[in-house]
Amino acid sequence: MRDTVLFDINETVLSLAPLKPKFATYFGSADYADTWFSMLLHSSTVAIATRVKSDFATLAKIALQTLASKKQILLSEAQQTEILSTFANLPAHTDIKPALIWLRDNGYRTVALSNSSSKLITTQIENAGLTDYFDQVISVEETESFKPCTDVYHYAASKVERSVEDLRLVATHDWDTHGAMTAGMRAAYINRSGALYHPLYKKAEVVADNMQQLVEQIVNIDNKLKA
Repeated sequence: MRDTVLFDINETVLSLAPLKPKFATYFGSADYADTWFSMLLHSSTVAIATRVKSDFATLAKIALQTLASKKQILLSEAQQTEILSTFANLPAHTDIKPALIWLRDNGYRTVALSNSSSKLITTQIENAGLTDYFDQVISVEETESFKPCTDVYHYAASKVERSVEDLRLVATHDWDTHGAMTAGMRAAYINRSGALYHPLYKKAEVVADNMQQLVEQIVNIDNKLKA
């Protein structure tokens, strides 16, 4: 039964834009926000491959400290906290709420799935005003791993009580859609940045530049399959 859609949170649902002024202030360029986030994702992937047990918040802080040391920037504990606390207060992209409402109106459950800890993802969802827009919020925390580990997607399937084949993940990260499809899920890719989709990754069946177009495609495809 294809009635549940999973949503990646960071960048897909929540905008990282508020981080940029912080990095501009302390690193001299807003572009380092993207560098830091890429380092965070890289370290989480290494943790998966080498079975290092950690959590996203710890890895985020380590990535920030590593970046600062590379740039020979001394960040106080208070400054690190100031930057990282912004991560808990990210706003939702403007196309998110209407799209989630539209999915629910068409009979879907909407589920948040994040590499963030249970505490952080709950705080993020609350601060973004999205608590009433998701039927369920799932952190990978209990798996002691991160997306795109195959086990994480199967864990999510068990939490929503659906077979992995009946689920679809929405993400703006090609490594995430690839990971979901490798685990047996369907996937929908929202191109938030205009970046090239990795040519060696599995291609998402649904692709769009905004969330409303994306969810409409999902519903149309599922309706055709039911017919």
